[in-house]
Amino acid sequence: MKNKVEEPALNYKFVPREDYLESEREALEKHEYYQGEVFARSGASAKHNRIFTNLFVDIGSKLKGRGCIPYSNDLRIHIPKNTLYTYPDISIICGEMEFTDDKFDTAANPSVIIEILSNSTRNYDMGEKFTLYRDIDTLQEYILIDSEKVYVEKHIRNADNSWQLTDHRSIENSFIISTINQHFLLKDIYEGISFE
Repeated sequence: MKNKVEEPALNYKFVPREDYLESEREALEKHEYYQGEVFARSGASAKHNRIFTNLFVDIGSKLKGRGCIPYSNDLRIHIPKNTLYTYPDISIICGEMEFTDDKFDTAANPSVIIEILSNSTRNYDMGEKFTLYRDIDTLQEYILIDSEKVYVEKHIRNADNSWQLTDHRSIENSFIISTINQHFLLKDIYEGISFE
């Protein structure tokens, strides 16, 4: 065909999973891994960090001695079904942690994952990342908390493996993390944050 424009082939170096893990364990910054590609994680805003602190402290105090433990984004999660290695903002693991190897620094069995949305991560966290997270057999709830406005989106897995969405848009709302049977007030999550 005349005048056909040839698109350059995407050229990236495939990184074996073992190489990613070896370098990640030595790295000062965190990186995600998916199907041979490595992606740097961006930093978080002050609002993101305040929401994280408010919620993490609240979850931790409610779960003390109850068999479920919250972890920060320092805990790497691996999804063997689709190769993703990632660092959710908050993971809740109920029961014994299932490690993926003998280094004991990567888990595979979160019951709840919470991501705090920012402008740079919103579309990924609400779309493709949730699709990848659904491959975690133990995952029962996926919760998204917006850092740019009052908005909480909760997805819960039904018995037939479908997912049910509820959302909350008022600072007066509350929601329950059913897996741990605990209520959370949006006014507590957004304490100290102004969107004016």
